Parts: sequence; structure tokens; C-alpha cells
Amino acid sequence: MLLNVSYNNPEVKRKITEAVGPPFTLRERIKMRGIGSSKLFITTTSIEIHNLLVLDSYVNTCNIEMRPNGIIVGFRSLLESFALIIPYYKLNLYKGKAEEYSIYKDQYFIKIRAKAKDKATHNFMKKILDYKAAHLPLGPEDL
Repeated sequence: MLLNVSYNNPEVKRKITEAVGPPFTLRERIKMRGIGSSKLFITTTSIEIHNLLVLDSYVNTCNIEMRPNGIIVGFRSLLESFALIIPYYKLNLYKGKAEEYSIYKDQYFIKIRAKAKDKATHNFMKKILDYKAAHLPLGPEDL
């Protein structure tokens, strides 16, 4: 779900918490060695997100926050902040081109640039995939 998170709206916070869980505690954040990405440069997006990003002429960037049950991809357009809420069971993360990661959820997608020398981005994407694999419930095929 794509939400405007610019304002302190309890209804929006409730939707986010229901979808991806509450934020990690400080102890969990330290244990995980961080839950947020650095600044990620957007190369391509789905049409809904693209329509928001073309409203200004700034460089399109985003960041990713990990939650217990999913991730939040945050970006800005004009003076508004938007978040793409992705539960782990709907998250598809691909390493498509040599220097690009693709994050998919239903009809939404964001492709981000990751240079070969940008080890922080590669390590963070690996951390997301490892956490997703460790915390998804077993499906019927695993029984």
C-alpha cells in the first residue's frame, strides 16, 4: 500500500503497524547492527510512484526501513513524504542488472542503483533477504 506519511495521522500509523509490525526496539536495532538503509538512488518505478516523483525536479532517492513483518520504502515528492508498505510475504527482491536491485509488491515496483563498490547497499539487501527467510512462517509445501 502506498501512503502519504507527511503528517502525524494515527490512522496511517495503525495501518502501517498492522501491515509490517511495530518498529524494532533499541536493543533489537543494536543487535541487528541497524535496520535502515543509506540513501538509495531510484532508477525506475511503477506508474503510480512515477507520477508522484515527476512532480519535482530533484534527484529521486529513497530509503528502506526494516520492520518485524516487512519493510517500508520511503521517498519524498515536493514537500510530501510517501511510504510503500511491503509485508515480507508480498516482497519480491531481485538483483536484475549488474548494478540494480528491484523491489516488487503486487503492481508497485522500485528499482534502485547499487554500484559494485557500494558494499553497504549490497549488505543491506542481503540482510533483508536473510531476515525474510528466517522469519516467514512455513508453508504447506514445507511440512
